[in-house]
Amino acid sequence: MRPSRPTIYDVAAAAGVSKSLVSLVLRGSTRVSDASRAAVEKAIADLDYRPSTAASDLAAARTGHIGVLIDDYANPWFVDLLRGLGEVFGEAGYRLSVVDSVTLPRVEDPVAGLLSMRVDGIVVARDVPDSLLGGTAPPLVVAGTRAEAPGGADAVANDDAHGARLAVEHLLGLGHRTIAHLAVAGGAGEAREASFLSTTHEAGIRGIVTPRRSQASERAGYEDALTVLAQHPGITAIFAANDVMAIGALGAARELGLRVPDRLSVVGYDNTDLARTRLIDLTTIDDVSYEVGVQAARLLLARMSGSDPADVRRTLEPALVVRGTTGPPPDSAGSSEARPASDPD
Repeated sequence: MRPSRPTIYDVAAAAGVSKSLVSLVLRGSTRVSDASRAAVEKAIADLDYRPSTAASDLAAARTGHIGVLIDDYANPWFVDLLRGLGEVFGEAGYRLSVVDSVTLPRVEDPVAGLLSMRVDGIVVARDVPDSLLGGTAPPLVVAGTRAEAPGGADAVANDDAHGARLAVEHLLGLGHRTIAHLAVAGGAGEAREASFLSTTHEAGIRGIVTPRRSQASERAGYEDALTVLAQHPGITAIFAANDVMAIGALGAARELGLRVPDRLSVVGYDNTDLARTRLIDLTTIDDVSYEVGVQAARLLLARMSGSDPADVRRTLEPALVVRGTTGPPPDSAGSSEARPASDPD
């Protein structure tokens, strides 16, 4: 039979002291005599005792868990964000519990689930649910531009409006004048859409916007691209709300026989791992999501420690990454009909 792990009571008995005194030694208290400390440390070494992290967390009124609330596991944008969060929280001794609040079937409300776990803090990487706006919620930080972050919470994001402007100005600089935007609902998506419209308006052209999707998926990008290209065959460029929608648009272009970028240019947003692959080689906006995660984690740790009483609003600057899916429009841009692949150049 496998011997049981030694307990704090075993250490106390071996050292000839009380359990409370062992606890004081484990916490590094100065209220312990040198002789008693030496006896406890010898007992710990002799018994190979390892303190329970869960027990110490409970004693300190903390669980060592951080909740992360996202809205789409299928969106690769979260990969870099979680990488940044995990690096900082891991170094601080915290574990992440990630919950998809929208797309996965669930037995209970995910917010209620996080609260029942007594997480020490929550990172909200989606629009903030109403259930987290009350006074009983743990410390919050909003990661990513969403609807206005609530009072009592910090927020860090890339500048979605500036990023969308960079995408449109890149297409305008290439000579495109008939540009569509594949739109998505939510704070970040709506900020990108508004910037798309204002930038095209300033350039003296009409921006074409698809109806907002609730989910920014590859299928949504594919279907919306097929629809908008059929309704406006003169379109020579598409700016999608994110990379996965842009990949859907690339699939639609292939099905319609529209060569990319010779006949149709496509720009995404997020600079995900998929966009960086040689096969897709997608022009996109780098929203520095890893750094968003790093700074969001640091803000939440500061708020949890009580050293961050003010509401911080931090915006990071995105960057245009030009790859193989954008180029100048064809000579007949703005007037030609979408041509099947069999048509001659």
